[in-house]
Amino acid sequence: MDSNRIKSLIDAAAGRKKADLVIKNCSIINVFSQEIIYGCLGISEGVFIGIGDYEGEKIIDGEGRYLVPGLIDSHVHIESSLGTPYEFARAVVKRGTTTVIADCHEIANVKGVNGIKYMLEASENIPVKIYFMLPSCVPSTAFETSGAVLEAEDLEGLMNHERVLGLGELMNYQGVTCCDTGIIKKLELAYKYNKTVDGHGPGIKEKELNAYASAGILTDHECSSESEVIDRLRNGMYIAIREGSAAKNLLNLAGTVNAFNERRFTFCTDDRHSKDILQEGHIDNNIRLAIKAGVNPITAIRMATLNSAECYGLKRLGAIAPGYKADFIIVDNLIDFNVLRTFKDGIEIKQDICLPEKIYEKGYEDISKSIDIKEFTLEDLNIKLSSDTVKVIKLLKHSLCTETVIRQVNRDEKGCFKYNKEADILPIYVFERHHGTGNIGKGLIEGYGLKNGAVASTIAHDSHNLIVIGDSREAVKLAVEKVEEMGGGLVAVKSGKVIGCLPLDIGGIMSSKSLEEICEAHEEINNITVKELCINDGVNAFMTLAFMALPVIPELKVTDKGLFDVVHFNHICI
Repeated sequence: MDSNRIKSLIDAAAGRKKADLVIKNCSIINVFSQEIIYGCLGISEGVFIGIGDYEGEKIIDGEGRYLVPGLIDSHVHIESSLGTPYEFARAVVKRGTTTVIADCHEIANVKGVNGIKYMLEASENIPVKIYFMLPSCVPSTAFETSGAVLEAEDLEGLMNHERVLGLGELMNYQGVTCCDTGIIKKLELAYKYNKTVDGHGPGIKEKELNAYASAGILTDHECSSESEVIDRLRNGMYIAIREGSAAKNLLNLAGTVNAFNERRFTFCTDDRHSKDILQEGHIDNNIRLAIKAGVNPITAIRMATLNSAECYGLKRLGAIAPGYKADFIIVDNLIDFNVLRTFKDGIEIKQDICLPEKIYEKGYEDISKSIDIKEFTLEDLNIKLSSDTVKVIKLLKHSLCTETVIRQVNRDEKGCFKYNKEADILPIYVFERHHGTGNIGKGLIEGYGLKNGAVASTIAHDSHNLIVIGDSREAVKLAVEKVEEMGGGLVAVKSGKVIGCLPLDIGGIMSSKSLEEICEAHEEINNITVKELCINDGVNAFMTLAFMALPVIPELKVTDKGLFDVVHFNHICI
């Protein structure tokens, strides 16, 4: 800030010149003193100058409503909305989110450094400030094949970018605690540039957790129990309470927030689908749920604002106070918390929120082609079994975790799995789709409920290979071929016909269409799977499917290299 601007702000704050904007007759949330102050708020040159009897070039009557700092999502994968950064921002700004800390490891797993650069370029010049954590685990483990492999030297060229805050979630916690050379080099890189390191450590505890925190890992968004929260707080970590679409932890964890520890909590959405953003909200939804669960409203607001800013070193952000960035929202009350108006840098955000050109098209050509599957036959889909007794992936409702169960199944004359329509056990496959290796990982899954068809998707965390479940080899093959034809996306097949599809033209995980169009198409294909394919209650056909290839969340998953035991961190036989 130059001297002229400093003098101008001082003069405005002292009342020697008019403020650019004055919000009068408003109830201001002070997240420092945890009080509500009624009065007039002055803003000049994009920052707050204070509360007082100010005159303004422009005056807005707050009508007694509440002024709240702009909301911050402390951890999100924008790609999970299925939309571009622009479309994501257009949706969340209406919900009061003005700052986002994003981890773009989804597109990085498909397109590497080019994918990260695309996200940086496509998020320029939009009022929602999007910061990034550089993906630390591409691939998430060595037990899968991703579209790229990113080492410390690949990331270093981006570490000094003005919107890069640090190293993204270290989901390979085994690599951290066992001092994997590549992981240690990435941690060294974060130390070198004095950057924050995010964590991802479900279930780790005691000495393993001590080792994880000793590496400099500051946050964790994977807590699902009070004991996990307490363990991490004792280790000096921030807890990002997540309320996503597939993983919903807020109601379970809200009771752990108290007056002694609340400054170490933030809110995040992690993976939130377009429908949930458009219909239920974003971080405003977290606040509403927390308040209803008994969290003090101003505490909930502080968790969504100042705590996140301080966690990531975003100075002069997250509060309504002199010299702080004038990002704020107007809400109706502190129970329903409906966002009425959003301001960024002291300017109200209305309708179109960025430059007229379609900025999401920057770098689009480099990342649009993303399907390379080696030709395969129906015989390649046989699942050879050594016994009628097999290990099966058991789905758990509303959870990313699964259980390992032992089941009796039927085999055909060749000793291969034979589908029994009376039993809810189905084949699941993961096709390597980045390099044409021909890898097909195979497993069996219980609790999905599909009948007379198949569903397939190129959204399969985190390596985003092609994942498919079907009750016949023919249905599986047809679904895979349709995904190839589209260049990536979601497909539903019934009785030998494609009955629904959603093309995802950006890396096979995002669409260049509007979020509303994406939401409508996604809702349509999900409804098709329920009505036509009899997907079980409590299972979201594609969202559930997307996490069945993630080899860092317990207990049993499948990658393109085979069935994977997350607890023991090795591939196993069915």
